[in-house]
Amino acid sequence: MDKIHLNGMSFYGYHGVYEEENKLGQHFIVDLTMTADLKEAALKDDLMQSVNYGDAYELVKEMVEGTTYNLVETITEKIAQAILAEHSIVEEVTVKVTKPNPPINGHYDAVAIEMTRKRT
Repeated sequence: MDKIHLNGMSFYGYHGVYEEENKLGQHFIVDLTMTADLKEAALKDDLMQSVNYGDAYELVKEMVEGTTYNLVETITEKIAQAILAEHSIVEEVTVKVTKPNPPINGHYDAVAIEMTRKRT
């Protein structure tokens, strides 16, 4: 199978269990890998046989910036479900949502949740 990657998508959202996170918001970084058979798209040079990654980007942006969830786990799952629902060619999707600055005392680069979901 072939893969389409959208890496390092940066959004500003209002997700978190603390009231301040929901009020002030923070940056989220999303990486997306969509697995699909892209042979026909490549041979025919036809976007209709592939995934329009601009559309996938807009879908992720709408989900991260347009909704509020307590858990990064929830937004990660919702993105995976939406990609599978909107793009029938995608057989498997891996979504990684990184929260660079969660309110945790200590030294670390970031916290991230990664999920892989397959079409059933």
